[in-house]
Amino acid sequence: MSVIVALAALALLMLAAYRGYSVILFAPIAALGAVLLTDPGAVAPTFSGVFMEKMVGFIKLYFPVFLLGAVFGKLIELSGFSRSIVSAAIRLLGTRQAMLVIVLVCALLTYGGVSLFVVVFAVYPFAAEMFRQSDIPKRLIPATIALGAFSFTMDALPGTPQIQNIIPSSFFGTNAWAAPWLGLIGALFVLAAGLLYLQRQLRKARAAGEGYGSELRNEPETAENLALPNPWLALSPLLLVGVANLLFTRWIPALYGKTHSLQLAGMAAPVQTDVTKITAIWAVEAALLLGILLVLVSSFRIVRSKLAEGSKTAVGGSLLAAMNTASEYGFGAVIAALPGFLVLADALKSIPNPLVNEAITVTLLAGITGSASGGMSIALAAMSNTFIAAANAAQIPLEVLHRVAAMASGGMDTLPHNGAVITLLAVTGLTHREAYKDIFGITLIKTLAVFVVIGTFYATGLV
Repeated sequence: MSVIVALAALALLMLAAYRGYSVILFAPIAALGAVLLTDPGAVAPTFSGVFMEKMVGFIKLYFPVFLLGAVFGKLIELSGFSRSIVSAAIRLLGTRQAMLVIVLVCALLTYGGVSLFVVVFAVYPFAAEMFRQSDIPKRLIPATIALGAFSFTMDALPGTPQIQNIIPSSFFGTNAWAAPWLGLIGALFVLAAGLLYLQRQLRKARAAGEGYGSELRNEPETAENLALPNPWLALSPLLLVGVANLLFTRWIPALYGKTHSLQLAGMAAPVQTDVTKITAIWAVEAALLLGILLVLVSSFRIVRSKLAEGSKTAVGGSLLAAMNTASEYGFGAVIAALPGFLVLADALKSIPNPLVNEAITVTLLAGITGSASGGMSIALAAMSNTFIAAANAAQIPLEVLHRVAAMASGGMDTLPHNGAVITLLAVTGLTHREAYKDIFGITLIKTLAVFVVIGTFYATGLV
């Protein structure tokens, strides 16, 4: 019964998200409903001590990233930079390669260390312009961005700095470059299968006479008669964000050390900061600030008339996206604390093959919590020693465990209640009904890729 309660809470939240109801409202309702059916007396303490604690903690860490990412994306729109790059790409590659261009731009930013949420804000203006000029249905934009940002560059490509590729290293004693050949094979499978899927969906849409669409929400606001800047100038803020993010990731620990103690005159006690845990966040915030400044300096004359209204729109969008994702984070924390969740996690230990066991456990827990990093952390914290013992007995390198865990975390995590999915749909102005089906297609491909990698290892011994 405790398992049914946990799964019912998940089903309720997924249904609410798909039907277009606010996740900010339904995440606590679903989570606390499960607590009510498990232990009625624990509802209020769970709300304050678990749900709100995790929700507020997420906002504390990540809201500046959402805010700066939204402002950066809005300035890219207003300045005409997005239209300039899209026009150059179409001249160079033609309209037939619009999806490939957007996937590669997302992949470049993600592999450069830019947060997935920032990539959504930054790339959407380019995607909207390119899809509109190529007359590709707008409803395919979220799946295209998901393929580029939420899949192979997030956890399959060796060396990616995304958190999903970093977490396994602390459990297995590996590094971000673990199992490079398996990672490359998995990444190529996801990229090829994903592009084939998107092209198939595009052909079906065009056969039905479907174009970009009309009366759409959250469309880019670039003026039609705007003189477009040089494409290289337009591309420079994106390149600056990627390069600066890498540099700040190295400079910040060198400047502050592993921990920093802040003591100002009015403080009763110093504030201690674990710099190692917040370096990535500070780095991307600093990089986005530089990107924003570059856009303002190079195109202030163009954007100043719309800067006030555009900044309000960006702030509103970032607040909604951050609150949606934070509510999801709180929901996942509550569900993970329920006895039904623990029963389900224990039941997964009975799967005999260590790699298949790890893949199924991680992807299921990521799906239930709606978080790749959250589900993987829970799974590895509970079962990493079991996985290691089984792998050693079967002579499986721990690097393979690392790659399988990372890739599995990015499989079924993108269910309708996932925070990144909700943010992506909010930014693009689309609903689950309009666009989620194709995101789920990418989700299935990504999940299948984990088992392709496992099969490749057993067939060839490649690591």
